[in-house]
Amino acid sequence: MRELDEIANRPLVYIASPFAGDTESNISKAKDYCRFAISNGCIPIAPHLHYPQFLDDSDNEQRELGQSFALALLYKCDELWAFGDRVSEGMAREMDRAGKLGMPIRRFNSKCQEES
Repeated sequence: MRELDEIANRPLVYIASPFAGDTESNISKAKDYCRFAISNGCIPIAPHLHYPQFLDDSDNEQRELGQSFALALLYKCDELWAFGDRVSEGMAREMDRAGKLGMPIRRFNSKCQEES
């Protein structure tokens, strides 16, 4: 159980990256970003990988519900890490909320290299 205690004390990191558009490629990249967070001692929270599993992203009402759930999870996180070569509309909303919460925001390119 000691190992579980150590893992439970890792920081929760909200993973923000593009989803819409080329969803297959974007999902693959988001998985890589989550692995990157794990390799850096964090627990990744990536709602855009979770909610589309059972909510229809093409249905505006369900998409909005998923985005609301995602923002609720953001409140539980220690930091937001934004990935990719562009900031999508959804990411901008997440980053704005994190900023209003005073949460640290780290920006990475699509190769997981931190940008200043």
